[in-house]
Amino acid sequence: MRRRGGLSLCHPCVASLLPKPPWPHNARPGCRLITIVPFLLATAGAAFAASRFRPGAWYAALAKPSWTPPNWLFAPVWSLLYLGIAIAGWLVWRKAHRDGVLPLALWVGQLILNMTWSWLFFGLHRPRAALADIVILLALILAFIVVVYPLSSVAAGLFVPYALWVLFATALNAAIVHLNPSAT
Repeated sequence: MRRRGGLSLCHPCVASLLPKPPWPHNARPGCRLITIVPFLLATAGAAFAASRFRPGAWYAALAKPSWTPPNWLFAPVWSLLYLGIAIAGWLVWRKAHRDGVLPLALWVGQLILNMTWSWLFFGLHRPRAALADIVILLALILAFIVVVYPLSSVAAGLFVPYALWVLFATALNAAIVHLNPSAT
């Protein structure tokens, strides 16, 4: 019996057919799993930075469309989305060897724009600038999905709910800009 990457193989020829993982064959699963930590920390850092800018009285005074979700819904939705964002980035990093520059650049870019939106909208009270930010954010999310799908359909799939939520947030941001033309 031969072992490779923690799998028991009945025949040595089977081992030669398996794809080589991006980590050393003798690495323990715990060592591989720890590589997700930087992605969790980066995403948590972006979430923390974004959370420093809260809706407050300014946002409460804005005219909003009737389909605006209740404020309590945003924290649980974003918590799940941020977890998916971190896992997707990690999965792409694990799979993208030489070709990983574009997918990881898109991942970092969307994280920066995600964080910037809260600062623009809630911090600076600039819904128009936030709308421009979120449109570019949505484009980066969609580009990430397209670019990473061949590398990891799971990573691409984790970004689909994120894309749908940001699409909804874009429509909400646009409606707020329309309903509040003087709120800049």
